[in-house]
Amino acid sequence: MIILASQSPRRAELLEQVGVRFRAEPAAIDEGVLPGEAAPDYVQRIAIAKARAVQGAFPDRVVLGADTAVVLDRTILGKPCSRAEGMRMLGTLAGRMHEVLTGVVVLSHDRCHYRLSRSRVVLRSISPRELAAYWATGEPCDKAGGYAVQGFAAMFIEHIEGSYSGIMGLPLFETMQLLNAVGVRSDWDV
Repeated sequence: MIILASQSPRRAELLEQVGVRFRAEPAAIDEGVLPGEAAPDYVQRIAIAKARAVQGAFPDRVVLGADTAVVLDRTILGKPCSRAEGMRMLGTLAGRMHEVLTGVVVLSHDRCHYRLSRSRVVLRSISPRELAAYWATGEPCDKAGGYAVQGFAAMFIEHIEGSYSGIMGLPLFETMQLLNAVGVRSDWDV
C-alpha cells in the first residue's frame, strides 16, 4: 500500500481504476507560485513538497505526490476564487490552445523519482450564457483553470493532445512507470 499525498477525489479514482492500493493523506502546504517561476518548475516543486509533507509520518512507505497546472501564454491559471474570476478564466481559455502540466513524484526511502506530463487542450468558443450555466453547476470552483475535463466541461473540449488522465490530475502512464520502478505493482499485474 502506498500513500497518496492528496485529498483529490479524482486522483484517488484514477489510482483505484488501475488497481493501486493506497491511503490518501492530504498535504498542507503553500501552493503559491513564486515570482518568475516557470510552470514546469512550479508543478515539480509542489508535487515534491506535497509528498515530502506526508513522508515523515510514513517513512517506510512509498509516497506519491502530484500537482497540476493549467497554463496559457506562460501564465499559470489556478483555481478560481470567485464566479467573476472563473468566468473570466474560462472565457480566456475559450477558442484557444492551452497546456495542462502535471508533475508526479514518487518518494521511496531516500530516493525521489519525478516525471512531467504535458498535454495540450483546445476549448471551443463558449458563449456567456454557457459560461454562466457551467459556473452554476459548481464544478469549476476547485479545478485548476476552472474546468474539469471529465465533467460537464467535456462539451467544450474541441481537441486534446496528450494524457487524458494527466489533464484530470494524475497521468497514469507516468505514474505506473514511477511506481513500477520502485517495486509497486497494481492489482492488474499478474
